[in-house]
Amino acid sequence: MKRIIYLMSFVFALLVSSCDQGIDSIKEVAPGPDMAPPVVAINYPAAGLEIQVKEDVVPITIKFSVEDDIELISVVVSMDDEVIRSYSSFKDYRKVTIDDLVYPNLENGSHTLSVQATDIEGKETIQAITFEKKEAYKPIYDGEIFYMPFNGDFSELVSVSSGTAVGSTGFADQSVVGANAFAGAADSYVTFPTEGLLDSEFSATFWYKLNAVPDRAGILVIGPEDTENPDAQNNRTSGFRFFRENAGGNQRFKLNVGNGTADSWVDGGEAADLSPGTDWVQMAFTISQSTAKVYIDGVLVAETAITGVDWTGCDLLSIGSGAPRFSGWDHLSDLSFIDELRFYNKELSIEEILEIQNADLE
Repeated sequence: MKRIIYLMSFVFALLVSSCDQGIDSIKEVAPGPDMAPPVVAINYPAAGLEIQVKEDVVPITIKFSVEDDIELISVVVSMDDEVIRSYSSFKDYRKVTIDDLVYPNLENGSHTLSVQATDIEGKETIQAITFEKKEAYKPIYDGEIFYMPFNGDFSELVSVSSGTAVGSTGFADQSVVGANAFAGAADSYVTFPTEGLLDSEFSATFWYKLNAVPDRAGILVIGPEDTENPDAQNNRTSGFRFFRENAGGNQRFKLNVGNGTADSWVDGGEAADLSPGTDWVQMAFTISQSTAKVYIDGVLVAETAITGVDWTGCDLLSIGSGAPRFSGWDHLSDLSFIDELRFYNKELSIEEILEIQNADLE
């Protein structure tokens, strides 16, 4: 019997020893010193954002992140000095990312959003931004049918809808009017459906700050699909293409218009050139049943007789690139800045273009 007991004890000890093989002992890791206060980043709304929609009261989704070197114990979110949400339990006690905090009743006026974060040592950071919910936009110019101010988002204020950002297009942190402007990026642009924009006459005005790299790019395009060349589209039989390309070190701005069977070029030569480093200028072009014109800073730089514009298949607007409908000649993303983009369902006169320019500069 003793032999059996000794044998069983030996086997049990052997099993315990075997089970311990390959398992590290658990060691308590002492936290390092708390060196810095939390870091807070408010991702939306952006500072200076101007929200304009039809409704006087709307919900807004708040997005932010908080990080600490040791441990967070609380995060408090406030709108206009009133607490709307507090957090004290975290899956990751060093990093918090919130993308879905809804503030349900944002009214017209200026608002201040703040995020207060406190760590385990009592170190505190408060990040605050100011933005505005404005009254619904009403077109201010005759024939105005489209307006994008690019004040922190891609909202179009006449239709009260939003463009679709492709790639990493963002904002310039500078502008001619308002809080911000569009900033192009490689392989990036914004698209919009063209419903309600296409008529027998068409004009566009916008402010533009040139980045001459790359040395050719699309700026605004409303054109049809090129089904025969899906990866290098270049169907110019309808719609228009406004773009730039190298001209002896300068950038030359051109317009192409399709009448349904053929296309016309609006090329002013050297008169339509800008040199690299040029500051903000107002760009404008007009398309009527008889002529197409390009203006730079209120000066007519190109004019061509045409037989009107055809809109067959033109269901997509591209902003900041020739892609996807005008990419066959590498007129791709423009890294320049664009501000105060407006379309009109009429041919603007030079007097109207100058009126718009001067109003923006007041």
